Amino acid sequence: MFAAMNTITTPGPLPDAAAPTDPADDSHAVGGTGPGSAIYVLAAHPHWRDSRVNRRLLAAARTLGSVDVNDLYGSYPDYVIDVPSERARAAGAQLIVMLHPIHWYSMPPLQKLWLDEVLGYGWAYGNGGNALQGKDLWLVATTGGPEESYHPQSYNRYFFDAFLPPYEQTAALCGMRFLPPLILHGARSASAAEVTAHADTFTQRLQSYPDWPEMDELGDCPTCVVPAVDRPQQPERQHGEMAADALLKALHDHNATEKI
Repeated sequence: MFAAMNTITTPGPLPDAAAPTDPADDSHAVGGTGPGSAIYVLAAHPHWRDSRVNRRLLAAARTLGSVDVNDLYGSYPDYVIDVPSERARAAGAQLIVMLHPIHWYSMPPLQKLWLDEVLGYGWAYGNGGNALQGKDLWLVATTGGPEESYHPQSYNRYFFDAFLPPYEQTAALCGMRFLPPLILHGARSASAAEVTAHADTFTQRLQSYPDWPEMDELGDCPTCVVPAVDRPQQPERQHGEMAADALLKALHDHNATEKI
């Protein structure tokens, strides 16, 4: 059973800061030094202009010279992911950050597609798949509902920790440590001071990694051995095939609908 995961809390209200540059105005900008940076931030938000919190964190990450930042929706508007490039960037980092809003108790679709295509068998897990072994994975996310809505007696019915096992197990299968997530609940209604405090905590964490006080308590990276009989080696699909198949199916369904 998944153990309760402590989340990082933000400090008290801080003075408000200037509004960040709109990521949509510079969707392909990358902070840091690119592949080989110690930290790789995967930012995924389908509608940056509507974001109050994640766009601010994205702008903050881009100001840090040691951080490689990738706006997935800006880089891959066609959903065709450059797998070799993404693997190089992920392999060159020690900390991979997943920055996004929680959508339907999970991640945005392009972030999920990144996992599907980049974390392939034989590269990220399974026989010979040790490219990410010993690295760290950090979830930085926002929810629309307030923290009290994630309760058995409220409309989300579960504590928020109940929705973290897919993230934690993804890290474990790849031999990575899952670090305590940084979560801001109620992003739509959070005050300017709360958003500023959250962004400040995010920036401080990036700047101080890996010197976080809780690191010594996390232990070593887990080991999940996948028996060869459970996943026979098969030729890897061409990069982008999954997105192309989805597009073809959508076009087929659209054409079929028009004929009805």
